Amino acid sequence: MRLISEYPKSIFLRFWYSINPLNMKISYNVITKPSFLLVHPELPAVIYPKPHLTSNPVLRIPRRHERFIGLVTKFQSSSYTADRRSRNRNNSRDSSVSKVDGKPIGLGRKQGGSSSIYSRPSLLEMKNERVENRARVYEFLRGLGVVPDELDGLELPVTVEVMRERVDFLFSLGLTVEDINNYPLVLGCSVKKNMIPVLDYLGKLGVRKSTFTDFLRRYPQVLHASVVIDLAPVVKYLQGMDIKPGDIPRVLERYPEVLGFKLEGTMSTSVAYLVGIGVARREIGGIFTRYPEILGMRVGRVIKPFVEYLESLGIPRLAVARLIEKRPHILGFELKHRIKPNVESLLEFHVREASLASVVAQYPEIIGLDLKSKLHSQQSLLKSVIGLDREDFGRVVEKMPQVVSLSKTPMIKHVEFLKDCGLSLEQLRQMIMGCPQLLALNIDIMKRSFNFFVTEMGRPLDDLVAFPAFFTYGLESTIKPRHRMISRKGLECSLAWMLNCSDEKFKQRMDYDTIELDEMEPEPAFDMNTLMEARSDDSGSEYEDSDDDYEDK
Repeated sequence: MRLISEYPKSIFLRFWYSINPLNMKISYNVITKPSFLLVHPELPAVIYPKPHLTSNPVLRIPRRHERFIGLVTKFQSSSYTADRRSRNRNNSRDSSVSKVDGKPIGLGRKQGGSSSIYSRPSLLEMKNERVENRARVYEFLRGLGVVPDELDGLELPVTVEVMRERVDFLFSLGLTVEDINNYPLVLGCSVKKNMIPVLDYLGKLGVRKSTFTDFLRRYPQVLHASVVIDLAPVVKYLQGMDIKPGDIPRVLERYPEVLGFKLEGTMSTSVAYLVGIGVARREIGGIFTRYPEILGMRVGRVIKPFVEYLESLGIPRLAVARLIEKRPHILGFELKHRIKPNVESLLEFHVREASLASVVAQYPEIIGLDLKSKLHSQQSLLKSVIGLDREDFGRVVEKMPQVVSLSKTPMIKHVEFLKDCGLSLEQLRQMIMGCPQLLALNIDIMKRSFNFFVTEMGRPLDDLVAFPAFFTYGLESTIKPRHRMISRKGLECSLAWMLNCSDEKFKQRMDYDTIELDEMEPEPAFDMNTLMEARSDDSGSEYEDSDDDYEDK
């Protein structure tokens, strides 16, 4: 059988013309698809002046010509498809290697890459782009003075504009470049996703905006936290420990690190231990409100060794519990580097070992001061103004440990006032050793009491030397009423017999005809038992500053 390609072209032309007996032109449009071949004849339109009912003649093609037409059609279709594929391969090859000004034409892909019309960067190109973006961000930060060395591996903004937004927001909160360098990971926090939600939550709790700067300096990690997952559960836990909702902001402002603690960890164990040594459960909320740092203290490393050491000084465990209720900040004193050296200093300045418990119980802050320098300063001052030696200074500290915190000027003013009252230096020294509170009382009240002592009572100065605590009693509430009762009864008594007793005991004495010296009560001294008495008020549950009245001002 001869192939169609072997027939001359003239045979095909004669065939097209010979198959049309009506001299009509017939053309074929061939549309090839993967699964079928469609042959659609297009016939020229014929216009007739009048319609006829007769049917159009049917075109009949001999069978041998039908076979020939099929072979020709298949040949043309296969030739057209092959030519089209060849052109596509040539175009693809030309577009991948052709260049304009040294750059590839078309999609800009490398030779051998995909010919897709959608351009996607390669992994290497994406990596290089990230490196370039981070380099630009680092350059921006270095221009501000921020050291980005610790930011490697941290997800950062891909553009300088977004990083500038974060830095500007931190600056608006009062943070400085130094603060950012102290915790550069804060630059990984999104303004909208991290910073604003956290600060809004703190503001709704009542944390003052004026404290945000110090808050973030102490605990910048809070900006990484989730409000729902991290912060809200801690706040709920604090409220469950009887910390009032109104005190929560004060607790967070004073100790923001508490927001990073795990529940049922250090916080719960510290509460259990304090209650175990005798701290009243109703006082826990007040203790943590005034000194929330306890929440971060480990029982075995901090709280328990502190309690046991005070017990070794002679302070009962229940008394230690009462001290913690009143002054919870004493738990923050370092045992090894502060408390023990201070106790050694007290012994060095002639405070007797038996009196250490009383000294600490009267003034717990004494074990947390820079004590040795204060002891030396106060001992030198009293020696210069009243001639007090080291052993006598030890007795003064035992009776009033707060003397170590008195400022120099008020002490000298009190000494000068007593001198103006006509007291000799020896009398003055005896009075201060007997009642060191004379160095800290309100000097105006002392003047009024002394004037009454001289003008109304008419007593000699020796009575003051024998009972210097006279100045510690209220003039209107105690001294005047008792003096009038004694004067009406015509009794002569010492100041100590008149003042050193309760009101009930004084009324009983007024029924006596004579004064019995056996009923004289000892001079007031600190009683440890009073410290261990159960508290009858709820003052410890309220927030209050723990400033000491004797601190230098």
